[in-house]
Amino acid sequence: MSNNSSDKFQEYHLEVPEGETSGTRLDKYLASIIEDTSRTKIQEAIKEGHVTVNGKEEKASYPVEPGDILDVRIPIPKPPEVEPQELPLDIIYEDDDLLLVNKSANMVVHPAKGNWSGTLVNALMWHTDELSEPEEDTIRPGIVHRLDKDTSGLLVVAKNDKTHRILSEYFRTKDIERTYWAIVWGTPDNKAGTITGAIGRDPHNRKRMAVVPEDKGKNATTHYKVLEYFDHLTLLELKLETGRTHQIRVHLADNNLWVFGDQKYGGDSVRYGPNTGSRKQMFNNLFSSLQRQCLHAKTLGFEHPSTGEIVEFDSELPGDFQQVLGMLRQNCKPKHIY
Repeated sequence: MSNNSSDKFQEYHLEVPEGETSGTRLDKYLASIIEDTSRTKIQEAIKEGHVTVNGKEEKASYPVEPGDILDVRIPIPKPPEVEPQELPLDIIYEDDDLLLVNKSANMVVHPAKGNWSGTLVNALMWHTDELSEPEEDTIRPGIVHRLDKDTSGLLVVAKNDKTHRILSEYFRTKDIERTYWAIVWGTPDNKAGTITGAIGRDPHNRKRMAVVPEDKGKNATTHYKVLEYFDHLTLLELKLETGRTHQIRVHLADNNLWVFGDQKYGGDSVRYGPNTGSRKQMFNNLFSSLQRQCLHAKTLGFEHPSTGEIVEFDSELPGDFQQVLGMLRQNCKPKHIY
C-alpha cells in the first residue's frame, strides 16, 4: 500500500492480498483498511469516479477478490485553522534554536482529523511564536519527529527553519542517539541483541503495522539491552537505528515480547505465567490504571545545530510506568539483574 498527497486528494494504490475473504463489498473493504475515512466518503469517491478496480470503475457493491488492484483518490478537506492552547507542557530545555519536551502519554503530537485541538502543536503555539514554519499544506510547526499518542517521553522541537532542516537531517542519517525504556512480556534469548525486519501495513489488519517481506515494507533495525528481569517480564532499553511507525512495538511483538499494556499489539493480557488468583487481579488492576503501552522515550543526544556541542537529555519515567515497575519489583521475584 502506498499513499501520496496530491493538491486535493489522498491517493492509495492497493492490492487485495491472498487470504482475504472473497466477495466483500468494495466500499466496505476500503473503509476497513483506509484510516481516518468513513464508508460514506468511500461511497462518494466511488460515485464520483475516484476509485478503480483493475483499471475500471466499479459500483460500491462490487465484490473484491484477492489480486484485485484498487486505485483510490479521497478528497482532502481543507484543515481548520489550528489555534494556540494553554496546555501543560513539561519543557526540560529551551534556547533560541530548539526546545525539548517531555511529552505525556495520551497527548497527540500534531493536529489531524479527530484531534484538531489538545495536541502538542496547539500547546507549543501558545508557548512560543518562534516555531519553524510548517511545510506547505501541513500543520506541524517545529515538529522534527513523532511519538505515538500513548508513548511518553522526549521530543525535540525546532524554533527556526535552519534548525529544523539540520535536525531532520540528523534523523535521516541516524546522527542522533535515541533510547527508550519498555516493560515487556517474556525475556529475550540474549542479554543484548538486534532485531531487524521490514515494517509495513499488516495485510490482515490494515490499521496495524507488521513485519513484512522486504519488498512490502521499509527496513527497520532495533537494538535492545536487558536492564532487569522478573518472572515472565523484562525491563528493556531500546535504541532505534530507524524510525518506522510503531517500530519498537511491532519488532518486539514479532519476537513474542509484547510491550506491557499495548492494546493494539497484544500486550494488554497475561501472556506468560499463571493467570489466576492474586496475580491475575494485580495485572488486571495495572492494565485498568495504565490504559496504554509501557513505553517511554527516555534519552536524546545530538550535536547542537548552532554550537556544535554534543548535548544529551534524559527524562524521568512517568508515574504510571513507575507504578508498573514498582509492582513488578514487589510481587515478581527478579531472576536476573544485568
